[in-house]
Amino acid sequence: GIHFPETKEEFYEARKRFVFEEFLIFVLSLRMIKEREDRAKNHYGFCDQPKVDEFLYALPYELTGAQKKVWQEILRDISGESVMSRLVQGDVGSGKTIVALLALMYTGLNGYQSAMMAPTEVLARQHYENISGMLEAYGIPLKTELLTGSMTAKAKREAYARIEAGEADIVIGTHALIQEKVQYQNLALVVTDEQHRFGVKQRETLAGKGVLPHILVMSATPIPRTLAMSYLADFDVSVIDELPPGRQPVSTRIMPISRKPALIEGIGREVSRGHQAYWVCPLIEENEELDLTAAKETFEEIKSALPGVTVGLVHGELPQQEKDAVMQAFKAGEISLLVATTVIEVGVDVPNASTMVIEHAERFGLAQLHQLRGRIGRGSLKSWCILLYGEPLSENGKARLQVIRNTTDGFEIARKDLELRGPGEFLGARQSGVPMLRFASLEEDGELLDMARELGDEWLKNDPDTALRHAKRWFAGREGFLEA
Repeated sequence: GIHFPETKEEFYEARKRFVFEEFLIFVLSLRMIKEREDRAKNHYGFCDQPKVDEFLYALPYELTGAQKKVWQEILRDISGESVMSRLVQGDVGSGKTIVALLALMYTGLNGYQSAMMAPTEVLARQHYENISGMLEAYGIPLKTELLTGSMTAKAKREAYARIEAGEADIVIGTHALIQEKVQYQNLALVVTDEQHRFGVKQRETLAGKGVLPHILVMSATPIPRTLAMSYLADFDVSVIDELPPGRQPVSTRIMPISRKPALIEGIGREVSRGHQAYWVCPLIEENEELDLTAAKETFEEIKSALPGVTVGLVHGELPQQEKDAVMQAFKAGEISLLVATTVIEVGVDVPNASTMVIEHAERFGLAQLHQLRGRIGRGSLKSWCILLYGEPLSENGKARLQVIRNTTDGFEIARKDLELRGPGEFLGARQSGVPMLRFASLEEDGELLDMARELGDEWLKNDPDTALRHAKRWFAGREGFLEA
């Protein structure tokens, strides 16, 4: 029926059979991994820590209902019989970091080490400063350690020694956390921030640093329900679906790049009111093959058009210290307009920034545009995000920009992104395309996925040996991918 269908109906029936089979095997494989005895046992003894409650009580704001609920779920997990595998999803600015901090603090106060891995040095440093600052301000007796690739060899050696000796309670860093030289004394919790930025292998390596540590994954790239239920069947999913009070909605506009000079003037007026702005470009230097304005070029153009405005430039090729110095000056309000590449995409917090311009927005992924827009509207100011596009704009490009203009709901954006691109990026296997499913579509075949989950659970309960044999035949050699 798949190869030589005589009617359309016959083909659809045959396809349906294959889709169901793929989903069934997938569900079986993930379920079996989740239920393996050796993987699941919780080796750590956690007990209540009154200091965490004191810390929460002393905070100048109250956690939202959603944050409290997720914190309770994490507490239940890490004190339970099995090792935690939990994904915390929350839109940009929903307050995931404070929930992660509570988990890190609770682990440290129980006498264990924890590690938090961020996708960029700028974000790792920001987490380090925020977390160590808060612990100190609230009198929590835990030591934090920063570990990034750009540190000197001597600084790294000293950090390794403190981590191995157990003197560092909370280790925060980039991929440097998973280098072979890093030996932990008693790693019990691993937090990865922005999980879609990490490949499967990196998560596997970090988890392997402890004796099956608890895993907490934070993501502001909301993963649609069908995807979370199937691909993340071995993760429990928490959602922070409330924004803290006081956040302003961001208005989004789309303009052709030909309006750039007028826009620069408008930004000048906004900045003269004492507000700050981001201007994001996709490339660092002019590339003859791609007709995109480079960050350095835009920086010069804005500087000459707005002589009275302090303009900063930050991009991935700058040495770390320079990058940090520019970001720090922007945070402190010494720079009014920051021209940047996407290094500012994740996590950087400047409440006084009210405008975000994204040049050649059609070149960015939806998740990335949503993340970038999330850098503004973090204070009480009315905020604007302006998407500049190069002409002519393709149909797909137009559709993607309209999604961003029409909604600020991260879950809706993620659903559309999945429709337009395929789930590769969510899975960390490759940037787009479907790595494991040949026939099935997670969006269109949701009903069959639900049926497959029911049958899979029943089969595992009644006849696990046959179920295992069947799954192995389909997914030979892919166990590592499935596990991670």
